Amino acid sequence: MSLQTQPRLVTLEGGEGAGKSTVLAALRDALLAAGDEVVCTREPGGTPLAEQIRGLLLDTRHEPPAPETELLLMFAARAQHVRETILPALRRGAWVLSDRFTDASYAYQGAARGGDVELIAQLEQRVVGINPGLTLLLDVPVEIGLQRARGRGDADRIESESDDFFERVRAGYRARATAEPERFRVIDASQPAAVVAAQAVAQLHAHRETLR
Repeated sequence: MSLQTQPRLVTLEGGEGAGKSTVLAALRDALLAAGDEVVCTREPGGTPLAEQIRGLLLDTRHEPPAPETELLLMFAARAQHVRETILPALRRGAWVLSDRFTDASYAYQGAARGGDVELIAQLEQRVVGINPGLTLLLDVPVEIGLQRARGRGDADRIESESDDFFERVRAGYRARATAEPERFRVIDASQPAAVVAAQAVAQLHAHRETLR
């Protein structure tokens, strides 16, 4: 079983504090200016049920989920997200911009937590079934990203992880980008936000042109 590539599904990936929200807004505005319908969403989340799962995953008030629990909850939320939000939007011709997608599980639950990458791949095949047409990896040194993220206020459960954890996340993302250069575009997210956003929009426009 192979993943079905969805050209109008564009995902943003990166560690904490990479600036994904700013870039997603710039991409949305560029597509709207071109006359396209755009759906902006996020993971975990993107539907009411998936947002409740997000709350369970990020809440610091209960015991930490076991790594296997975290992985399965992520994919439970993702399965709901794909079926209720992403696929309906794609079928009607909209673009979908998602703050994180399956690559995040390879980076966080796989590379950082030491999870079973083969299991992640099986879950991707069986319960997700689709691949983005373009993935923008906002790559930023961990020290810079965490300084930004922790400056926003109270950290959630994952933001509270160690620096070493986020170094493994970054390495996992970079390995994914190296393995799939046709899908990934890596952007230096330590640059000023306006520069990062402009580079991301340029990559989106280039991708959009290939679909004409």
